Amino acid sequence: MIKEKFWSWGDDFHISDENGEPVFFIDGQAFSWGDKLSFQDLQGNELAFIEQKLLTFLPKYEIYRNGALFAEVRKEFSWFNKRFTLDVPGPNDYTIEGSFWAHDFRFLRSGNTVATVSKAVWSWTDTYGIDIAEGEDDVSILSACIVIDQVLHDEKNNGSH
Repeated sequence: MIKEKFWSWGDDFHISDENGEPVFFIDGQAFSWGDKLSFQDLQGNELAFIEQKLLTFLPKYEIYRNGALFAEVRKEFSWFNKRFTLDVPGPNDYTIEGSFWAHDFRFLRSGNTVATVSKAVWSWTDTYGIDIAEGEDDVSILSACIVIDQVLHDEKNNGSH
């Protein structure tokens, strides 16, 4: 579970499991050039580092693991629908599609749904849930969800839906 819009990149927050227990800690870095955050376990070990790439036509963020570039999250150009790609090593990238403003979207890999994001279960709150298939990369998928939330927040503030 992730609470939407309750944080900015300079804030810290937790990602919780289905019982509301914290599982991951996100450490936002305030006053940096571009968005940067550290994705950590509860012991403070960094599992991933997310950094916004500046001066790109469409939003792009890089995910680093152990100091090396591991994946990219990109907003894809489309006339009618928003779409994102989570580009990971190898040929099995994730396509992310659905209704992003409603927090109702899914991650597809090789044509199969491997994760779903939904606010429906928590529709009375500002929280949305992520259901990830067994064996998928939780940290990369959760990192992509955080990036998408930030891109939507930036577009809303800039008036470019």
